[in-house]
Amino acid sequence: MPTQRRSGFRRSFEEAPIKRFALVLALVLASALPRAALAVPKVGQPAPAFSLPNVDGRTVTLAALKGKPLYLNFFATWCVPCNEEAPVIGKLSEKYRARGLTVLGVNELEDPAKAKEFLSKYHLAYSAVVDGDGTMGKDYGAIGLPVHIFIDRSGIVKTYRLGEMDGNEIESAIKGIL
Repeated sequence: MPTQRRSGFRRSFEEAPIKRFALVLALVLASALPRAALAVPKVGQPAPAFSLPNVDGRTVTLAALKGKPLYLNFFATWCVPCNEEAPVIGKLSEKYRARGLTVLGVNELEDPAKAKEFLSKYHLAYSAVVDGDGTMGKDYGAIGLPVHIFIDRSGIVKTYRLGEMDGNEIESAIKGIL
């Protein structure tokens, strides 16, 4: 009896139960949230202001980063796609640093030690802030992880993406803010 071939999407969906669970969980949570909590930064609009401690306890603000192209990557140490993307983000951070790119990880709802451990695990040369109470995540529409936000030198959101991105997509979005 011949075997039936499955489409690439269906096969990858069946082979990735954790990703499937994360997607379903994000959709369930999104349906339970008030509409105001689903506000996301609008492409073409100014990025919401923030002020958070980095993993070393120093305050980082959006205002202090104005004039630099900024890539915000919302992550958590338990997030499988976040872990898969980290090495690629690290390489792209180094590749475009000389052109002024600032990459800032935003650790959602975890303590500074976990965020610091994540940076160390993947030898990431960029910094991370700790959004311990989730306030920044709410302001930036982080209803699931990862979230990628690319902000140009004037503080305008150029790309907003909820969910995993591959290296080519990330690099293209970076080029769009340089």
